[in-house]
Amino acid sequence: MAQSERVEPQRAPGEPAPRQVVRPLIRPTARRSHVPPLGVYVTPDGGIDAAVLASHATAVDLCLIDVTDPALDEHDPARYTERRVEMVGPVYGVWHTHVPDVAPGQRYGFRVHGPWDPHAGLRHNPAKLLADPYARGFAGRLRYGPEVIGSVSARQDDRPGPGLWLGDPYGAADGTDSLPYVPHSVVVGPLTPPPPLTRPRVPWADTVIYEAHVRGLTMLREDIPAELRGTYAGAAHPAVVEHLLSLGVTTLELLPIHKSVAEPRLAAHGLPNYWGYNTLGFFAPNAAYATRAAQEQGAEAVLDEVRGMVHLLHEAGIEVLLDVVYNHTGEGGDDGLHLAWRGLDNPVYYLHDGASPAALADVTGTGNSLDFRRPRVIQMALDSLRYWAQTVGVDGYRFDLAVTLGRGNVGFDPDHPFLVALQTDPVLSGLKLVAEPWDVGPGGWQTGSFPPPMAEWNDRFRDAVRGFWLDAPKQGVRGQEMLGLRDLATRLAGSADLFGPGDPPLVRGPVASVNYVTAHDGFTLADLVAYDHKHNEANGEGNRDGSDNNLSWNHGIEGHTPSGDDATTDPWQAIVPPRRKSQRNLLATLLLAAGTPMLTAGDELGRSQGGNNNAYVQDNETSWIRWALDDAATDLLETTRYLLRLRREHAALRADSFYLGSPRPHESDPDLLWFAETGALMEPATWNEPGRRVLQMLRPGPGAGDADVLLVLNGGFGDVAVTLPARADGDAPWELVWDSGWDAPRVPEDEAGPRTASTLDPLSIQVLLSPGRT
Repeated sequence: MAQSERVEPQRAPGEPAPRQVVRPLIRPTARRSHVPPLGVYVTPDGGIDAAVLASHATAVDLCLIDVTDPALDEHDPARYTERRVEMVGPVYGVWHTHVPDVAPGQRYGFRVHGPWDPHAGLRHNPAKLLADPYARGFAGRLRYGPEVIGSVSARQDDRPGPGLWLGDPYGAADGTDSLPYVPHSVVVGPLTPPPPLTRPRVPWADTVIYEAHVRGLTMLREDIPAELRGTYAGAAHPAVVEHLLSLGVTTLELLPIHKSVAEPRLAAHGLPNYWGYNTLGFFAPNAAYATRAAQEQGAEAVLDEVRGMVHLLHEAGIEVLLDVVYNHTGEGGDDGLHLAWRGLDNPVYYLHDGASPAALADVTGTGNSLDFRRPRVIQMALDSLRYWAQTVGVDGYRFDLAVTLGRGNVGFDPDHPFLVALQTDPVLSGLKLVAEPWDVGPGGWQTGSFPPPMAEWNDRFRDAVRGFWLDAPKQGVRGQEMLGLRDLATRLAGSADLFGPGDPPLVRGPVASVNYVTAHDGFTLADLVAYDHKHNEANGEGNRDGSDNNLSWNHGIEGHTPSGDDATTDPWQAIVPPRRKSQRNLLATLLLAAGTPMLTAGDELGRSQGGNNNAYVQDNETSWIRWALDDAATDLLETTRYLLRLRREHAALRADSFYLGSPRPHESDPDLLWFAETGALMEPATWNEPGRRVLQMLRPGPGAGDADVLLVLNGGFGDVAVTLPARADGDAPWELVWDSGWDAPRVPEDEAGPRTASTLDPLSIQVLLSPGRT
């Protein structure tokens, strides 16, 4: 295997730098009490202040990079010249300097000198140009190869292209200059003042989240100009805004938009990291999602486009949440890339296992984990969060693998300093904060354990809903017992078992449960009802990636109808209608349950990924939303709109406190009642009946004039005649307003009018209303 060259001996502190040194004319006061703010900032005198954390280094150079021959390839060393500025320090681990006559748009990076001792976790290599962790913008692309790895490396494959190179974790330092091969940090000047920040501040009880990818959302949207498709500007185009508002969405949650890079294995196979969970810059937007015009104008224009997107969505009353990945970086494991944190301060930034030789502790499944026991790591995350909230204007965050962010010396700690900061910070505590409450480390499943005001993705809701409507029937057709009713009831009522404990109890309310049936990872809604098994061959991992625990059901045939077939042809006429009803069952359970619903973009249109349940490398029509609708997709869209309208119009469906199952103070009726198909209240013995699959859930309207809402569920294979709960004197009778057996949300004439009983088809839901008293 080919090997990269070894590094020349590093210079000792005080020896001349190998390139020209520009000595700054003005230095910040080097007082021990003064710790400069991290990052690079334009100063009123036309220069910059720069500061970077490198607490184990012996010297740090700020490198100012100029493109002197733009006609050359961007990875040609002759394209660039470099000026090095010796930084002052360290002041509590921070190196700093002031440089005059540096304008916005200037490319820069750092070179860090110090011990190369991988056995001790020290990986200083001045041959490698390092990105600023606080950079507001980047220029250039990463070219994978031995040049961007800190240690001597070897190629692992023989395929054409850059190949897969991995470093020797404990080998010598590599001496190749990485400057032409890595993205360069860019100085961003003072931004024009943003428009007055008018956050929609949607109450949690009214919140409906829509999870989307900036690029995939509009790439196939033909009523958006071609130059805006797949961009930040496209995400705020009137056509998108109209769609979100017509659905009833209040909050757009975007997959990661921080600057990211692909993993070396993906690059070697010519694949992108489409989802973006591999961060290189926590303060910089991904320029690839900006319009070409903004990209050509530079980092400030890219940032302005992001801010413009947020502003336009705010004007429409739509909140913006960012999916953020502070649990790890894009540098990979000990044998991976050498781009920023690894070369700056590897022992401080990354979680290590405490052994000798030193090795990274991986609780994220990515090769590295940021060490949130370290104050500087916490500071970086908090500074980034405040920046995006104050400068860009976003309304909140979804924290990927959030358990990693709360790990202390003995595992996850709900009183971790980072989590305490989120609760108390004057900028962040008022935002919407959502945890993905797990990672892959010991004790990694922590659903329900995060402190208020945080909400959490509720995987128990996902599994209970899929289990009841899909997995249990799949087992039932094989003659096995169909289970799941009691767990489903708990999830419908807001998952008090998970989110109720606390001091005081019940303080978080059901809104802390972000309910979902699908997300970006996993099957789409349409694929959940069409595949028993994942089909991820296109990802290049031999179908080994992605979960095997999908709780899905293909209803008898694997896959969707071939091109040209439809629901009227054999064998599909017996398969497709039940599949469509199952989609409606899943949607209704999601959108009408207590808690905060999250809808995955495209599920309302019947979007399929062809059975791929881990499409993280599919930046193509596999992942993009297809907006051309057939009759079935149109019906599904109308159904989704109708269900969300029911939620919006009826307060009984938007509980912000847990149900007690008994009258509240100064009220005469219980706030939640469960009935059997006989119309009698459910008793403990009824709940425990083997094979029970029928349930009625009655939620009284909380105020005068609010309608009572009744959900009736039949999870069995036969028709069920149901006696509806009796109405008290003065109460309006029940009226059927929706049935999952209907293709479109229109009440047939023979189903209209008041009723005291109803018949449910197999595997179906009905929604009935009793208008409130005036």
